[in-house]
Amino acid sequence: MFDEIDRTILGILQRNARTSNSEIARQLNMAPSAILERIRKLEARGVIQGYEARLDPKSTGHELVAFVFIRTDDRWDNLETAGKLHKIPEVLEIHALSGEDCYLVKLRVADMDALRRVLRDKISAIKSVVHTRTTIVLGTMKETTRLPLDGLAASKARSVRARVPEPPPVSL
Repeated sequence: MFDEIDRTILGILQRNARTSNSEIARQLNMAPSAILERIRKLEARGVIQGYEARLDPKSTGHELVAFVFIRTDDRWDNLETAGKLHKIPEVLEIHALSGEDCYLVKLRVADMDALRRVLRDKISAIKSVVHTRTTIVLGTMKETTRLPLDGLAASKARSVRARVPEPPPVSL
């Protein structure tokens, strides 16, 4: 279960994952060892899944964002198709959908030529893919991975364990 201290720790780490245990402890008026123990428990429970640096897409040459709706001839829970999509470096997110399409994929690429290559040579090359529909982003007003924690009830903390597992690696 989460308490107010866990929520505060998670909020601090979402804003800046490099915040030291001693700084978090100072902000919460607690011992650094107590903060470290709480963070380790949050990591062990899978609440904190990792730490990564946010990069500026323009600085790295990944200015174009596209969302691709993918229809396949197999079921959305077929791990082979999901595994192949997962291996494409330009794919940032894969979401299984209900409705006509099976997946919604978020891509980041350099430009239209790179998008065309990914669609033709990587996504459409997957045998189960029968149709794609691409939407190109003209501008981004908000993009974040921070989750809202203010209304997080203690009883909802148990649902964190019920996330979909990452598909196993699949050989192409």
